[in-house]
Amino acid sequence: MTKRKLLRSKGAFFLFFAFGIVFLTLFTRIVYIQITGEVQGNDLKERATEIRARKEVLPAERGKIVDRKGAIIVEDTTTYRLQAILETPQAINMKIPYVSNPESTAKILAKHIKMSEKSILKQLTRPNVTQVEFGSAGKDLDFTTKQAIDEEGLPGINFSSESKRFHPNGTFASHLIGYARPIANKDGKIELVGEMGLEKIYNELLTGKDGLLKYQGTKMSSILPNSERDVQPPKNGDTVQLTLIKNIQNFLEEEMDEIYKKYKPKAMSAVMVDPKTGRVLAITQRPTFNPETLEGEGMSWLNAPIEQTIEPGSTMKMFTLAAAVDTGNWMPNAYYQSGSYNVNGTAIKDHNLQGWGTITYLEGLQRSSNTAIAHMLDIMGTDKFYTYLDRFGFGKKTGIDLPNEASGVLLNQEPIERITTAFGQGSTFTPIQLVQAATAIANDGKMMRPFVIEKIIDDTTGKVVEQHEPKQVGQPITKETAATVRDVLASTVTSKYGSAQSYNLEEYEVAGKTATAQVPKEDGSGYYAFDNNNFLYGFLGMAPKDDPQIIMYVDITMPTLSPGEYGSKPVSKVFNSVMRNSLKYLNVNTTEVEPVEKIQFEDYTKQAVQDTQLALEAKGLIPVIIGDGETITEQYPKKGSTVVSGTRVFLKTTGPSTLPTFTGWSQQSVLTYEALTGLSIETNGEGFVVSQSVSAGTQVTENTTIVLRLQTPQERFTPQPEEKTEQPLEPKLPDGYEGLEEGESLQQFDNPNIEPGGVG
Repeated sequence: MTKRKLLRSKGAFFLFFAFGIVFLTLFTRIVYIQITGEVQGNDLKERATEIRARKEVLPAERGKIVDRKGAIIVEDTTTYRLQAILETPQAINMKIPYVSNPESTAKILAKHIKMSEKSILKQLTRPNVTQVEFGSAGKDLDFTTKQAIDEEGLPGINFSSESKRFHPNGTFASHLIGYARPIANKDGKIELVGEMGLEKIYNELLTGKDGLLKYQGTKMSSILPNSERDVQPPKNGDTVQLTLIKNIQNFLEEEMDEIYKKYKPKAMSAVMVDPKTGRVLAITQRPTFNPETLEGEGMSWLNAPIEQTIEPGSTMKMFTLAAAVDTGNWMPNAYYQSGSYNVNGTAIKDHNLQGWGTITYLEGLQRSSNTAIAHMLDIMGTDKFYTYLDRFGFGKKTGIDLPNEASGVLLNQEPIERITTAFGQGSTFTPIQLVQAATAIANDGKMMRPFVIEKIIDDTTGKVVEQHEPKQVGQPITKETAATVRDVLASTVTSKYGSAQSYNLEEYEVAGKTATAQVPKEDGSGYYAFDNNNFLYGFLGMAPKDDPQIIMYVDITMPTLSPGEYGSKPVSKVFNSVMRNSLKYLNVNTTEVEPVEKIQFEDYTKQAVQDTQLALEAKGLIPVIIGDGETITEQYPKKGSTVVSGTRVFLKTTGPSTLPTFTGWSQQSVLTYEALTGLSIETNGEGFVVSQSVSAGTQVTENTTIVLRLQTPQERFTPQPEEKTEQPLEPKLPDGYEGLEEGESLQQFDNPNIEPGGVG
């Protein structure tokens, strides 16, 4: 018994000793690790840091494209994709939320997405599937829809986010802007890549650089408390600011849509330019496409006003006229025989085939007579004429800041080619070439290069990366010649013989030239089909005539016209509406206002308010006084600015502001007033103020919120009622007919003995 106890004692001692050795060893090891921080030469702290290290990409936004005033044309937006986790053993075991009630979930989701309850339920009850999506109905959801679904509290319903380009204005200069779409790069990452238009041209500048967030985190990537973060912020893409003005572009898009829908032409194009600077104000074409869906039926992917050439027809006559005036060979009151002109046995005909007898050259230009142009070339000489074509830039690219510009083909080998070129047939040009040449006529002889990019801005620093400036590219004619040409072109609108009478605007005097150009047959024969639907109808015009602020070119190819309807009708509907509304939007004085001299705005700071106000009113200006002080502390415009009679100017003093009557103010004037006063002014709509929430005369402070309602000119001004469709005309030319180029539908023939020469 004692022996057993002894054995037990020895066994216990041995175990105690063994465990003691192990404990001592472990303790020594732990103390060593704590002191040195190493295990087998590996630093435990560094190893732990490596294990807990987490990285998260901070995505950069693609750069914005904005109009000249900063209004968004294209920007990135986040969309959401709807997903559902279904009931599976894996989801149950891992305690992942799943769709527990498919019937109820389907019923609720059907209220938020464009998919039937039955179809949703079918997705939610698919066998042997862990996760499902809902096709196109569950893609591209906006934040409002996502939030509404989240608020339903549906288990198992999740969202993934993705970036896409958002075009808030829809179809808006689509061929210029182009599009970008998500593409997987070599690393498998999805990124937006420009594939057309400015999105492609400036893809590198628009593409941002992703940032990176480094931190210490748990297995579930939660950030450890008190851990440091290393943030490399993303650099968003640069902002591309255009010369386009959103409101003017919208005027043009809306009218083009209406005419395209009504007349179903083969094609349409339009360009609007500021002749003083060459800035493109608006540009579009039909058919076009939706840049978000890329839907567009029967559409060419070329930017037509820049990349496609046309035989322009009689719009070319304005440049032939300019050459004649500038060389001293314009004799408006001299007479010539209209009707036909012979070139080496080939007849050049006027568009009514028989002419108007012996008439003056002025009347010939007003009637858009081809033979008047032929006789003028005889007087001037074709060599001299072609010198002017070179001065105007025909046959070569304008150098607009866009790629793939076409140069056209300037025919000059045969005598017949030179004559037909003078009235717009045979030789081909781009609309942008015509518009550039017209800037010389509108801008007192100075020809300005068109451009569409105002500047490119670094989104991070706000610095201008690239600035495009107005550039004069020649002076093909004198100031006096330009004024004479505008007067003659205005007479085509106002004269009883004028071929452009339908382009008359009551408020503004228009100078321009119509065109009804033959479109070559598609059979390659080189001949032109004479029928009512085989013409390009166009107009190149400017207004106001004495000091043009806008040049506008419109062409419509092969519209579907009613019997007796003239091709100028759809063109004039586009031009008249858009030109009128655009000039009003720009606050251009109408012809009813007497012309006034330009006024140099002086420095009025530190001067007495009352005296200054009276002096400015005497000059025809409209002073707006801000504050109730007696001395002017700040002014707008600044010293040295040029203003004209009727301009609203701002004089700031000390003290609280008394609210003026905002009715009739432009959005720009409202923004100026807001900046000077520091008041909070909200605007609803665009254009000009029609009502205000706080009455005029109210004394307001910075805490007062003022709401102004604005309307565009298109909303304010009721369009002219549509003309009644004329009765079909007999297929003959009545004596003394004065429809001119609007009467082309009366003659249908295809005579190879008559050289293609256009119809006006």
